[in-house]
Formats: sequence, C-alpha cells, structure tokens
Amino acid sequence: MREDEETRTKKEHESQQEQETEGPKKKNKKRKKDKANTTIDEQPEPELEPERVKAKVQFIPEQPNKAPPLVGYFPSIYKPDVDHPDEEMRPKVRVYRNMNEKKNRTGRMELVVSPRDSSVDYVGTSYSGEAMAPQFCHYAVGVLDRNTQTLKIVPIAANKIFRLEPRVRGSDVADKDAGKGEISAEVQANMKAMLDTRYGTKKSLRQSKKMHALNKENDPESQKDLALKMKSVKINKEALESTTSDTVLNVPPYDANATTPQQAYPLDKIILKGEWDFVQDIFNHVSAGSEVTSDAYPSFVCNRIHKLREIQDDVEKQTLASIFSYITHLVKFKDQHSMDGGASAKQHRIPKILHQKFLTSFSDAESKRLSDDKIHLLISYVLVLTLHADDFRTNPTDIAKDLRMSEFKLRDHFEKLGCKLLREKNMLYATLPVPLQFPKAIQRRRR
Repeated sequence: MREDEETRTKKEHESQQEQETEGPKKKNKKRKKDKANTTIDEQPEPELEPERVKAKVQFIPEQPNKAPPLVGYFPSIYKPDVDHPDEEMRPKVRVYRNMNEKKNRTGRMELVVSPRDSSVDYVGTSYSGEAMAPQFCHYAVGVLDRNTQTLKIVPIAANKIFRLEPRVRGSDVADKDAGKGEISAEVQANMKAMLDTRYGTKKSLRQSKKMHALNKENDPESQKDLALKMKSVKINKEALESTTSDTVLNVPPYDANATTPQQAYPLDKIILKGEWDFVQDIFNHVSAGSEVTSDAYPSFVCNRIHKLREIQDDVEKQTLASIFSYITHLVKFKDQHSMDGGASAKQHRIPKILHQKFLTSFSDAESKRLSDDKIHLLISYVLVLTLHADDFRTNPTDIAKDLRMSEFKLRDHFEKLGCKLLREKNMLYATLPVPLQFPKAIQRRRR
C-alpha cells in the first residue's frame, strides 16, 4: 500500500512539473508569434524610384534681338490670377528698359505688374534695393521637353530676380529714387579722396595729394581771401582806359620787367611743382641706356637727345629731360584733339594730373575739338619750352613739323611771344630779348 502511494505521489509530482514546463513554452511561442506579426506590420512600403529621363542639354545664349525671360517674386501675400477666364481681368505686365541700353549696356530694367482691380503696382528694378546686394552666382531658366527629350537652359534678364514691391499707382517714388543716385562732382571728389586715404596705395596717395595741391586755387575759402585782398588793391583807371580789348595776350605766364630770358617766362609757372615727378620718362630712358624712337616722341625731342648724354650735372640733365617730356605731352594732346593727328597719338598715355590740367587750360566743355584761341595758347606753351630747351636760340624747323604747321605761320606765334627772328647761314633762329616787348595792335583807319 505504501509503495502504491509513493508511486502515485511521484506521478503527480512529475505531471505537475510537465505542466509547469509546458506552460511557459506555450507562452514563449505566443510571444514569438506576436513578434513576428509586429515585424510584418511594421515593414514600410517600398518607395517608388523616380523616373529617370535621359535628356540632351541645350544652352541658349542671350540674343540682342530677343528679350530674355524675367523672373520675379512677390514678398507680399498677393497672388496674381494669371489663369482667369477673362483676359481683361488678368494682371497687366510691363517691362521698361533704358533707352541707351544698346550703346551703354547699363542693364537697368524695371518689371511692373498692375492688377486690374487695384490702384497698386508691383515694381521690381535691377538697379536698386535687393538687386544691389552682392551676387555670387548666375541664374537661368530650364525648360524640359519630354517629347524631344531636350532640356533648354536660358539666362534670365539682367541676371537678377526682381523683388516686386507694392507702390501706389501714380506716385513719383521712381523719380525720387533716381534723384538719389545723382552725386555732384564735389562729393565724388571727396569720396575718392577718402577711399584713397583709407585703402589706396602709396602711389595713389601721392597723386591725390598733388592733385589736391594743384586744385587749391578753386577752393572757396581761398576765393574769399582773394576777394578781400582785391578790395584793398588800388586800380589805375587811366591805365585801364588806355588799353583796348585787341591787346589781350594769349601767352603763358610772363614777367614783363624781367632782366633775363629765363625770368621772362618762368619755368616754374609752366611746369608746376607737383608735376615734375610725372615727366621723368625721358630721363629714365636715357639713364637706362634705351633709345628714344621717333614713333613715340616728336622730332624736336629726338634730334636733341644727344644733349642729355653730354650734360654731366644730374639736376640740369633732369630739368632738360622734363622739358622734353612736357613738350611731348603737349604735342600729343593737340594731336589727340585734332582731325589730322589723332591716329599718331592714339596710343600715347598722358599722366592723369597733366591730362586734367590740359583739359581745363586748353579745351572747351562744349566741344571735343580745341578752339582756335586754345590752340594758339597751347602752341605758345610749346614754343616757350623750346626756347628753354635751346637756351633761348631755337630753330623752328623741327617743332613746326611736330605741330603740323609751316614755318611761316609759326613766325607769327614767335613774334607774339616777344621773340625776334634772325637768319644766319640760311637758317632761321628765334631769340628772346629782354625786357619783353609785345607787338602792338594795328588799328586800321576807317574810310
């Protein structure tokens, strides 16, 4: 009996252990099934790959006879109704271009969108506002044609994206903006001087200071001081009455009471203090041993280069070389502003400081050509410098050829300077006696 009970208890104990072991196994199977179900549900749907198109890219450059596309955007909430069934209710689009665009190529354009039911225009420009920001890329519009499998790329107008700002129709905002861009010459000069002092090189600083020193006579403060001084000057009315308008001299600065020819026409009054540094080209050529060719310099200078090699004093040599350079710039300036000599002097470069002085002294603002009076004054400057170069005894043959004049016409200019003409051994020479005596005006009697 005891054995039967023991065997029963063993069997019950074993059956309980089997149930306990089978229970978690079933639970684990359910968990695995649940995990499998969740992983199947969580798998994302496969993404569709974009359709690849093999297209031929064709770049269309900007053509002058065709208008390029314009691109603009509205920063406001306005949305143009371009698909309105009634064409009259669609917004009106206009493009304005500079009239001198073909000549100047300024790129100034305006895009105007005018809604039909509003008094506000949306205006975008290529020269103000956001368009003035620095731009580091190029814009283009691409059009894909699926039928021909071609992608056409066209650059947009002015390479700008127009920001269409709202403006009340009929206002003069555009005129005010255009007026803001105009800057006077005085303001431009001050801005240039400020930029030179801040960011300019040493060479540009020297040129700016010398130019400022040369233009001091135009300073309004100095003009006020001159007006005060002129009030205290006593005027000789008898001397003024004895003079006539026909005796006006068209000559360089002179001293009528000078005792030497050098003082009669002072060289420092012709070549100013700030200009000597800009007429050193011939001196540098001679110092380097290079030749002075007749293509770049007048015959008067080329035929007298040997004088520079014979002079031992460096100061005297530098002074004579500067006179030769100044004569060259004056002759080339005359050729550049004349019909017959423009081609020969086209490549010649005159220093800016001298070119500005020549423009103010010898040219007229209304015309590019020099007037007769200004040409006579320029010739007088050249002849005075030739007298200094030849020690006030010069032969006018070479300089007459450079000025494209005959010797007979040049004699009249020498005489108006107070020179006397002498002929020695079939050669004509011009000298300058002192004190200066200018020819008197001949008054014709009336019949």
